[in-house]
Amino acid sequence: MAGEYWEGKEYSFFSHKECEFFPCHKGADPQDFNCLFCYCPLYALGDKCGGNFKYTEKGLKDCTGCLLPHKRRNYGYVTGKYQELAKLMDEIRSVKANDKQE
Repeated sequence: MAGEYWEGKEYSFFSHKECEFFPCHKGADPQDFNCLFCYCPLYALGDKCGGNFKYTEKGLKDCTGCLLPHKRRNYGYVTGKYQELAKLMDEIRSVKANDKQE
């Protein structure tokens, strides 16, 4: 069975071992830690991101326990969510446009 189109490609994995914070999540495997999505692009999806997060008492999303975007095998999952992000952005633009018309 053939792998995903991105498997084994350099652009799908970057590990910045010289970073002062590497690895930035406790319990992470340094050999498999992908820094490519240092700031998770799925944060904006809220509870639909698929990661292991929790909400703080103040209602902020806390992703310190999440390794989803940092595992080599999850590149396809993260990039596969881009259509959902685009849809979310379209919805936000639509709401803003409607607010301006009122």
